[in-house]
Amino acid sequence: MPKAGFNPNVGLALCVLVLSASGLVASAPQPASMDWIHVVRIGAYGLQRNNAQTIVRQATESHVFGIEVDNDITGRYQSFLDPTEKLKAIRAIAKEAHRAGNRAFVYIAGTECITANADQTPHTLGKDHPDWLQRKISGEPAVFGGGTAFWIAKGDEDVWISPYAAEWRKIYMERVRQIAATGIDGIYVDIPYWMTHFDGWEDSWASFDDYTVAAFRQHTGLDARRELKLGDFSAPNFRKWVDFRIQTITDFVQEIDRTAKSVNPEIKTIPEIYPGIEEEAVRVGADVYSLYPVSDAIAHEYEFGSGDHMASSRSQLDWFEYQVGMATFRAFAEGKATWILNYSWDGDRRVDAGQSMQNLSMSQVMVGANFWDAEGHSMSGSNDLPTRQRIFRWIEKHQKVFYGSRERVDPIGVYFSPATRNYFAREFVPSFRGIMILLLQSHLEYQVVTPRTLQAFRGKTLVLPDVRILNDDERAWLRSYVADGNRLLIYGTDATELPWRANVVRDQSDPGKSYMAALEKDFKHITPSREPNFAASAIPRAKITVQLSPSLATHIAKVDGKLCVFIANFKGLRGHENPLQIPEDGGKIVLEDAKTNRMSFLPFLGGATTLTGEKHGQRTFFALPRIEKGAVVCSEPKA
Repeated sequence: MPKAGFNPNVGLALCVLVLSASGLVASAPQPASMDWIHVVRIGAYGLQRNNAQTIVRQATESHVFGIEVDNDITGRYQSFLDPTEKLKAIRAIAKEAHRAGNRAFVYIAGTECITANADQTPHTLGKDHPDWLQRKISGEPAVFGGGTAFWIAKGDEDVWISPYAAEWRKIYMERVRQIAATGIDGIYVDIPYWMTHFDGWEDSWASFDDYTVAAFRQHTGLDARRELKLGDFSAPNFRKWVDFRIQTITDFVQEIDRTAKSVNPEIKTIPEIYPGIEEEAVRVGADVYSLYPVSDAIAHEYEFGSGDHMASSRSQLDWFEYQVGMATFRAFAEGKATWILNYSWDGDRRVDAGQSMQNLSMSQVMVGANFWDAEGHSMSGSNDLPTRQRIFRWIEKHQKVFYGSRERVDPIGVYFSPATRNYFAREFVPSFRGIMILLLQSHLEYQVVTPRTLQAFRGKTLVLPDVRILNDDERAWLRSYVADGNRLLIYGTDATELPWRANVVRDQSDPGKSYMAALEKDFKHITPSREPNFAASAIPRAKITVQLSPSLATHIAKVDGKLCVFIANFKGLRGHENPLQIPEDGGKIVLEDAKTNRMSFLPFLGGATTLTGEKHGQRTFFALPRIEKGAVVCSEPKA
């Protein structure tokens, strides 16, 4: 979402962004197999008429690669009507970035538009085009004033527009074409949402404007104003409304991508989305599972629940929940890039800003996501530039291991059912999350499996965490899967319609949900041993065993042919109190039938060392050095 923090003299009330990915003039060569979008190291800057050179210089100095700038043509009514001057600025930043060996992206708003000083002008978007606006079922338009959100200045008019307003959409796509023609490398689309996230609109399930209602009628034959039970997920008509709203936003983003690429086939489309795996995706209508196939990457301003969402305020459970979310995004992406816009620190005097930045970046790169550094709760700046430089230099040096393709070896699959999440989020998400945290704390190889990746899944165990909606294709695949002798674990509701089989385990008590509930009550004293039934049924004989305490999360995969363990340490972290981990000593990795006796150990922000294993029978044991914040351990060719 738009954020404060830029110079108000720029004349922009929305946020200004700049993203970077691999280093500027002095950057190391990018691996040939990686597109630049996979290796961004992100920072943010405000674009003015004559500051392109300054932006690129500052990005270079702080080791940012890829610059996302904001002059927001579509989100400001004046430039929506006449983008001439802002297009010149975009051309300038693209030219300067390319001259420095960088990439540049430009911010545009999705369905939001602000008219500055609306109280002093007869022409605003809301006044000129009231029919374009999203509306509650009561007819109330999505029009807001200064103070409704911190990026809306006093006297401004903030409106949210229906994607079905044809005249607006035609102009919008023309602006996309014009932006794509500037030579900019990417279009960063913020807030392509239905208005359900301002006070008083959370339960509106908007929009009920004439254009949207007509489109829904054409699609389903239903009258949205009269034939829906809003919020009743058991009602078939409301489920159709849920699906329609998600598909609408997906189609809108896809049209942006298609329109931009019609002018410049190499341009990237990156929507910024705050909802993740939780119910908010359904409410807002921006579902990242649906959006990944129609985008080049997604920038997740990921947050859920209450609180300020800062790294400095996170509990250990928060850290694990974010690990689950990001790991799931990586599965949704299917090889595309995942950018994370989270915030590290915002003035908490009890917690060191630099340590919070390190914790946040470490937690993201270990999952394979790209780190965005920002000051406070804005998108621009940095809480500590020397720390940013240190982090970005280290990430660039080791980007191949973090952002190379991660291949699964012998994972336990955990099924993410979008349909179940859409209609039964309160039941599904705790079960899914609980199972994922069990696996992360048990240091077992996992794979999030989705309807799009089900056919390619090769693991011998698959968990269905309270999956309540399955279609005929999913059921047919599951029948084939268990017929081949693989193990299926059905927790909570059973929607498979499978007959009894010895390799089909049913547990209505749902260990994922019960484990999640226990963690929420007492994370410090709850360990995976609390769920012995899960361990007995899920844990296969693995070729790799990781022996670490459950306060560390691990992600296991092959990268460039090497078996790697990505380790994130959250031991001892306390929100608002302590950003320093308790180091992990005495960790071990055991390889079964290993063809090597060497592994590399790369500590977070440190240099790699070589470990030599001790062979005992068919097993090779590797003693791990002390782990401070995190580390990557990868197999190496035998000496």
